[in-house]
Amino acid sequence: MNYRTRIVSSLSEISQTAWDTLLECQSDANPFLSYAFLHALHESGCASEASGWQPQYICLWDDHEQSLAQDQQLVAAMPFYAKFHSYGEYVFDWAWAEAYQRHGLEYYPKLLCSIPFTPVTGSRLMAKDAASHAALIEALCALRETSGTSSTHILYPPQTQVEPLKTAGFMVRTGVQFHWLNPGYTSFDDFLTTLEQKKRKNIRAERRKVSESKITFRHVNAANATADDWDFFYRCYTQTYAEHRSSPYLNLDFFLRISGTMPQHILLIIAERRGQAIASSLLIHTDHTLYGRYWGALEHVPCLHFETAYYQPLEFCIAQKIKCFEGGAQGEHKMARGFLPQKTWSAHWLAHPSFSDAIERFLERENGGMSSYMDELNERNPFRK
Repeated sequence: MNYRTRIVSSLSEISQTAWDTLLECQSDANPFLSYAFLHALHESGCASEASGWQPQYICLWDDHEQSLAQDQQLVAAMPFYAKFHSYGEYVFDWAWAEAYQRHGLEYYPKLLCSIPFTPVTGSRLMAKDAASHAALIEALCALRETSGTSSTHILYPPQTQVEPLKTAGFMVRTGVQFHWLNPGYTSFDDFLTTLEQKKRKNIRAERRKVSESKITFRHVNAANATADDWDFFYRCYTQTYAEHRSSPYLNLDFFLRISGTMPQHILLIIAERRGQAIASSLLIHTDHTLYGRYWGALEHVPCLHFETAYYQPLEFCIAQKIKCFEGGAQGEHKMARGFLPQKTWSAHWLAHPSFSDAIERFLERENGGMSSYMDELNERNPFRK
């Protein structure tokens, strides 16, 4: 089949129906790939050319159709950006950029396929079928080699897309996250009985400290969240960044946009003491997966972070029969709370032959070290043997 390829600088050039219809064809679709989430990132200015994320979505239409306005024409697409820094990615290539600079070469802009600020695995090569998938990879390879940029990177693709990317000349990098899995727990205590005694005892002690501080929790679906709820959450979110002496990636406008366009996927957990809100976390969810995203507190209470960002969400997963809770990037401490290591992937192509060879050798060593690290983590499994 023949396809018409376009580089799209704004999702407004594609109808929401066309994008989300294509997304429904993906076996690993998640809310972060939805038109509502991506469009909110762009329209709020969080992921825009001004913030260093210049959208250059690769889109393929069936060339047999005459009008690009018809929704059913979109057969393949990638969330793609010209990137002018490496913030908000969670797969770190700062050392590569510094090496380029030391040799008098420009690393930025680079090309990046990613969901901005979102370390969640999901389809990056969205395609209607095998033929359009192959055509999308061809378009990707053509763009990377003619763009004049230093490199092309695909972050957090599913394992099923790793081999096609390797065949297309990308080098693969592995990482690790920690996910909690639900085989069908009937209660939080049911979950605790599966852990080693020390882990079980520590979790109960942490929860008791929060309870003794007279803190209660509200679970608020975005559809029922008030303006005050969102204002409070955003204060907590920005406070977390302030404590780490950095600036937040996302603004209140973004959160209000997704609250209005995808409320069925958003849960706010608000911690209160004597009716006064003091901490909050925001989670994204489907019927089968909960994604831990953002947390913050306006005052310090021992173990409040664990309760608001982990234990309350686990209670939600058990009550809603959600099978997986992805806890976000990094965080080996999550293992003590029942999260297990899961491998993640990224794919990289560098135009400069010498740097490509050097990074290929680096990745061979790093991937070997990651395999050993995964083995070590699995030996420290927190569950009863």
